[in-house]
Amino acid sequence: MKASIPILIGGRPLGGDAMPAIITPLVGRTRAMIFEEVAAIAPKKPNLLEWRIDFFEAIGDHQAVIDTALAIRQAASIPVLLTRRSVAEGGQSLAIDEAAVMAMYTAACQAKCIELIDYELSSAPADIEALRKVSRANGIGMILSYHNFQMTPDASTLDEKFAAAVRLGADVAKVAVMPHNDRDVLELLAATRRAREKHDLPLISIAMGGLGALSRIAGWIYGSSATFAIGQGCSAPGQIAIEDLRTALSIIRHAVLGESPGTPFGS
Repeated sequence: MKASIPILIGGRPLGGDAMPAIITPLVGRTRAMIFEEVAAIAPKKPNLLEWRIDFFEAIGDHQAVIDTALAIRQAASIPVLLTRRSVAEGGQSLAIDEAAVMAMYTAACQAKCIELIDYELSSAPADIEALRKVSRANGIGMILSYHNFQMTPDASTLDEKFAAAVRLGADVAKVAVMPHNDRDVLELLAATRRAREKHDLPLISIAMGGLGALSRIAGWIYGSSATFAIGQGCSAPGQIAIEDLRTALSIIRHAVLGESPGTPFGS
């Protein structure tokens, strides 16, 4: 299987032949709640913290966003992925419109207070292009993502979502879907494998819910460069506690690569 061309996030490669990055979400609504999460999660040493800013009550206050992002990074010494998830793709209702969301992302990129941003493929093409320009100008990586909380689309649709992220200049392409049976999980893994053979950028693929646990534990074998785990709060159905995920990844790494199952993973 072809390796992707990795990008460096906080000095660690995402993609290439590296094992998957472990990402844990921050979902606090206030700064105080967020730092309670950071205090609980940081000792578990995930590779990335995903700040789900759609949960944050002060999302419309650019300075509060910048100051909080900088403080998260300083407190945890872990790179930060900034994510606004829309209601249509499983996120929280917002008190600000899309223009204000774009302004928030732009301010965060210009302040260089985060390492990576996530923006949805369903967004307006002009907004994607504008955010791609500002993120690239400031050295911030960009995930273009697709989430379907109702179903797993057919093979051609999954292929097109990965391809669309590539066309639009993503640094990382992400596809997350809801399986209704084991075939759906296998469909996603197969699409990940096809995308890995065709495209050079790192991929993240997730089948959500309990049925999708296999994709979180073994998706890296098919070409997924990251997996999400619960540090304290959950941001999507089917996420596994970071301790359990790390154990499972270590066991599978031992089976696939012959490494000691006691080797620390993701630290």
